[in-house]
Amino acid sequence: MKKITVTLSIALLTNFSLNAQQFSIVKNNRGAMLGYSTSSGVKILSVNGLKFKDLNQNGKLDRYEDWRLTADERAKDLASKMTVEQIAGLMLYSRHQALPAGVAGYNMGTYGGKVFPESKAKASDLTDQQKLFLKNDNLRHVLLTSVQTPEIAATWNNNVQAFVEGIGLGIPANNSSDPRHTAIATSEFNAGAGGKISMWPDGLGMAATFDPEIVEQFGQIAAKEYRALGIATALSPQIDLGSEPRWYRIAMTFGESPLLTTDMGRAYIDGFQTSYGKDEIKDGWGYQSVNAMVKHWPSGGAEEGGRDGHWAYGKFTVYPGNNLQQHIDPFVNGAFKLKGKTAKASAVMPYYTITFDQDKKYKENVANGFSKYIITDLLRDQYGYDGVVCTDWLVTGDEGKTPNLFAGKPWGAEALTIAQRHYKVLMAGVDQFGGNNDQKPVLEAYQMGIKEYGEKFMRARFERSAVRLLKNIFRVGLFENPYLNVAETKAIVGNAEFMKAGYNAQLKSVILLKNSANVLPVKTKQTVYIPKIYTAATKDWWGIYTAAKFEYPVNIELVKKYYNVTDVPDQADFAIVFVSSPQSAEGGYDINDRKSGSNGYVPISLQYGTYTAESARSKSIAAGDPVIDPTIKDRNYKDKTVTASNTMDLRTILDTREMMKEKPVIVSVTASKPMIFNEFEKSVNGIVLNFGVSTQAVLDIISGKTEPSGLLPLQMPANMATVEKQKEDVPFDLILYQDTDGNRYDFAYGLNWKGVIKDARTEKYKK
Repeated sequence: MKKITVTLSIALLTNFSLNAQQFSIVKNNRGAMLGYSTSSGVKILSVNGLKFKDLNQNGKLDRYEDWRLTADERAKDLASKMTVEQIAGLMLYSRHQALPAGVAGYNMGTYGGKVFPESKAKASDLTDQQKLFLKNDNLRHVLLTSVQTPEIAATWNNNVQAFVEGIGLGIPANNSSDPRHTAIATSEFNAGAGGKISMWPDGLGMAATFDPEIVEQFGQIAAKEYRALGIATALSPQIDLGSEPRWYRIAMTFGESPLLTTDMGRAYIDGFQTSYGKDEIKDGWGYQSVNAMVKHWPSGGAEEGGRDGHWAYGKFTVYPGNNLQQHIDPFVNGAFKLKGKTAKASAVMPYYTITFDQDKKYKENVANGFSKYIITDLLRDQYGYDGVVCTDWLVTGDEGKTPNLFAGKPWGAEALTIAQRHYKVLMAGVDQFGGNNDQKPVLEAYQMGIKEYGEKFMRARFERSAVRLLKNIFRVGLFENPYLNVAETKAIVGNAEFMKAGYNAQLKSVILLKNSANVLPVKTKQTVYIPKIYTAATKDWWGIYTAAKFEYPVNIELVKKYYNVTDVPDQADFAIVFVSSPQSAEGGYDINDRKSGSNGYVPISLQYGTYTAESARSKSIAAGDPVIDPTIKDRNYKDKTVTASNTMDLRTILDTREMMKEKPVIVSVTASKPMIFNEFEKSVNGIVLNFGVSTQAVLDIISGKTEPSGLLPLQMPANMATVEKQKEDVPFDLILYQDTDGNRYDFAYGLNWKGVIKDARTEKYKK
């Protein structure tokens, strides 16, 4: 894969001013370019004609300040100089930070004691809470979420870096992000136009291209945009094996194929981590590199019944097929065996779940982040991984009062105190605590270790993690220059070239499932009927509701650029029904079912219509919550009934079929997981499937502007009975749906205008 090159006609600024802060750039003729804040107290040292930053302000060149040395040498020197309190802060990974901070909820923050709208602050200013955890808690790893503009993100980064540069040893902030390039349905692509950030398919959408080169190209482009935003760590990719079709987070995986997931994960990490040419510092690492934190070890894809580990009701992954190894393979054969020079993913995140009954050594059923067997014996010892391991967010916190509440996720360690959980995580071999801004429980854990093993042991244990964490900061050049030129940021993030690449990937991810009598493509300028869709009230992970609505599911003005639009079916030449795949609002647990005296567990359905789980297990494989629901020893939901929250999507499809009489009806499905097609497939002429792209990309396929090339990254089941009978940990074990044209909706199936696609991709990745 060739590197992505972008030419920017911007002169390097020697001095520039942001928020009244002064930042200076110093060039070395034979080495690193240095950036520092004139207000931080840091000075520039001259040694044998070369320039270095005096980060600890002691007037001499320390080894960690010497950019000529390796990242490993520098990290070991710096770790030896750090206090226990400073290392404890380095082990923290912040909760979600928005720019500006929210006025309530999980990303709430204040500026001078006031929420943002009531303050006179700028969106790029540090919040009171950020100043506190950066200075008092020595935190240096910050999770960034929403930002108003790329320029604000760059300015905020400069303000953060100036703030921490003058504290202690001058360790820069390592800002990070969850995936932020996901396409928006309402977005519109115009050749030559830019945006806030390039937009690509995510997870299953990227997998549907069956093209690792596209994923590597994404990684290279996303890394450039991340670094221009001040982000040096990506909390991605998610390479959990999508073997359980009901799992909520299957949408973010690369599907159920171990081989495809391995190749996609490897390409993603190579793209993100590798710097080229003048940007390279050493071994592929450099100023355009972004650390990839691959997740979730050893995979969370085998969730029992499809429930998710963010909640107590989904704390178990189960292995009825004894198939844990296939879930591990994408890590050890992909993420840890890169083609690029960086060799392996720089960080790993274990999932929340308890990998049930797989610890044959210590016989513990605790969440992966607490498990010495999962982290030390498997990841570190058996597979030789010595990079950073960071817990998923809030694993050390207390859980909610009921299993459906979004709170802490201390699965298997519920009865321990918060400090004891930190200690157990450390002793398992983990380096960092996701979602914790407070160093106090880390320091308490340190004292617990002294009592058990002595201070020499615990100091060495802390330094070992510090070296791993610091290496990831040194390798990407943040110690030399963490500052951004805001004009460059504006020119890089979402530039026209990147936007085009992302849109092309969207097009290649769209799958044509059905095309009876070659009804597609439908030429432009014909008249189309698009029904409005009723969407029931929904709530997000944090329990916040969105009101019910009845409206067009797409931007009608965009559709009018392709077709004439009518709201009278009799006047239309054809219809397009835009729907989402079936959604189970309860996620596998209904608190009202529990209050009525049952166990609370209900089915997760992949069909629109009412579903009764007649084929479900009569007894669950795993169960137990020793704190909030100790009486529940069985999580089965056999013979219980649920209905998809968007069941009206099915009614809309069938009503449209009736209103259109014999005229063509096309269904465009935006899916987040596999689904049951037998409820409507026979009633429609064409089905176009996507896993989260812009409406424009779908219309480009329907209109024939682009030929479809996407392939199914997972199987589509014939019915819910086969879903209940499949094994959560085993891929490719469903009875497949076969449509009225005789096509089976199998892994790697898709149509183009000529028929079923058979090419190098289907040959390589066939089961």
